[in-house]
Amino acid sequence: MSRFDDVVQRLVAVIAARRYADPAASWSARLIADRPLAAKKLAEEAVETALAAVQGDRTAVIAESADLVYHWLALLAGAGITLDEVAEALEAREGRSGVAEKAGRSGG
Repeated sequence: MSRFDDVVQRLVAVIAARRYADPAASWSARLIADRPLAAKKLAEEAVETALAAVQGDRTAVIAESADLVYHWLALLAGAGITLDEVAEALEAREGRSGVAEKAGRSGG
């Protein structure tokens, strides 16, 4: 398992443990309880990551990517979606070109 895998698994566990914490005292609990807030924060972090990349700011890309992953995991937790479910969707796309995969989606 990679270092990233280890860290993500620990973070998933922390987020899950905070599911029933007081949202006033836990940012994770607040994000889990408020899906629109989690979605807004995820979008914000995605934009910040993209802007850092456009600016060529490696340090900011790393920091914003960490924020992005955290907020994505919190959003998944709030939606009741597991990483295994995301992995299943990725596995279903393996071996297909991105162009073919996108064309195969409804409305693609």
